[in-house]
Amino acid sequence: MAAADSAWITLGTIGAPYGVKGWVKINSYAEPLENIFNYDPWYLRREGDQTGQYREVHIENAREHGKGLVARLPGCDDRDAAIQLRGLEIVVRRDQLPPAEEGEYYWIDLIGLRVENLDGTDLGVVDHLLATGANDVLVVKGERERLIPYVLDHIVQEVDLDKGLIRVDWDADF
Repeated sequence: MAAADSAWITLGTIGAPYGVKGWVKINSYAEPLENIFNYDPWYLRREGDQTGQYREVHIENAREHGKGLVARLPGCDDRDAAIQLRGLEIVVRRDQLPPAEEGEYYWIDLIGLRVENLDGTDLGVVDHLLATGANDVLVVKGERERLIPYVLDHIVQEVDLDKGLIRVDWDADF
């Protein structure tokens, strides 16, 4: 099965300290950005840490600040403590996410799916997705890398999570 079986979802990272009272900047991958604050608790870990060591935290305070986000976490009472949090990933359990609506998918559900065109040509596997202003883009890696716009019913004809397959109206030469 694809990456959809993952029990943990990374929603962002902790950035630089904000001020001197322990607040930190939050780099959110959620859309919209402030939705990251809808999840409680957060689990913090060092990027790439596969040991299963997660530190559970509950947000003490959070808000939008300019074009970004800032938060205060328990035990983080000064700038020195905030510096120690910089770079930690903000992770939640998969079961904390609301179910996707019919015909909608979380990116994590699409990563690892095989992609084939309408002729049955295997184009590769979804490695990751990119957000663009117009639409999301599937980055498909096979014999070469392809960027395929994620436009349902126009380019993406079918997503079958059970079969681990995305069918696209896409020429293999593109």
